Amino acid sequence: MKSVSDPLLNIPEKEELYQRIAEYSDETTIIHSKQKVLYINQSGAEFLKASQAELVGANVVDVFTEDYKEMIAERIRKGMEDRTIGELMDTTVKRFDGTIAEVELYCYPVEYGDTTAIQSIIRDVTVQKKNERELLQLKKEVSTPIVPIIDGLAVMPLVGSVDGDRSTRLLDIIPQKVQGHELHYLIVDVSGIYNIDNVVAEFLYKIDQIMRLLGIGLIFTGIRPELALKAVEARVDFSQLTTMGTVKQALKKHLTANY
Repeated sequence: MKSVSDPLLNIPEKEELYQRIAEYSDETTIIHSKQKVLYINQSGAEFLKASQAELVGANVVDVFTEDYKEMIAERIRKGMEDRTIGELMDTTVKRFDGTIAEVELYCYPVEYGDTTAIQSIIRDVTVQKKNERELLQLKKEVSTPIVPIIDGLAVMPLVGSVDGDRSTRLLDIIPQKVQGHELHYLIVDVSGIYNIDNVVAEFLYKIDQIMRLLGIGLIFTGIRPELALKAVEARVDFSQLTTMGTVKQALKKHLTANY
């Protein structure tokens, strides 16, 4: 029996061995020559929401979204002609069910049997990229410094989207952020929150309760009618919240009442 390294191993056997190895990978592995898919592993077919039979013979460039196709085609051309390794790059693919996925792409030249080819490894980073964007957005949201107005009173705007995960993180970060400011009242302006839903309504109620326990009274400004309606639908009792139309109104009322 010939060993794997035996130079007399015939071409079909080499291809079969290559495929067997690739099938163990969880990442999308595509072998293509002159843009034509010669082989894709089962993990890759499942990721692209198609069968291996559908993908073999297809143009590999068609997998990528329009804004990347020209770049990918040039990358493949260089790899085929110069036999150079393509550096890791971020790109997007359009799967057969119409969904878009963010991926990392790594390409390098191979010999597939007697065919000069390119092996492309596609790693799905959709969730990772989403988390990175959310973390960046969260940092922006809470990086806006608490603006002291007078002793014991400050303003903090919230902007962007607040979903379940983000509201949980904000509930942790905001109490930490106010520490050291010796606040009695904090005006929280929510006019910059652009998603109006039950999650936001519940978030405002919860952060108010948490801050009360810390001895800080919250004054919410910028609550739009749509948000108030969502609060009613979610059975969140906004009557317990101190609200004003604008930051200016809240400041005027507070300063008039206390000075």
